[in-house]
Amino acid sequence: MEHVRYEKRRSRFTAEFKAKVALSAVREERTSTELAQEHGILPVQISEWKRQLIDGAAGVFLHGKSKEAMESEKTEEKLYEQIGRKRHVKHHL
Repeated sequence: MEHVRYEKRRSRFTAEFKAKVALSAVREERTSTELAQEHGILPVQISEWKRQLIDGAAGVFLHGKSKEAMESEKTEEKLYEQIGRKRHVKHHL
């Protein structure tokens, strides 16, 4: 009996592709199984993308700011605070 080795390669999908498939799943245009067969992926992957889409949907309404932009602003504010404290300490020395 001959053994055949299969290499499993992890596919990478664009955010646009994931969104398209997840939106189809949310709209229930077809079942997850049908979508999976159509796109050559597992139904569990579609379920995960659908969950991520639903969980992240509120972020669309964050006044046009992405989560990364908001985190970047917070980091920037903290850094300016630290710079201001250091200047204050140097000035009083």
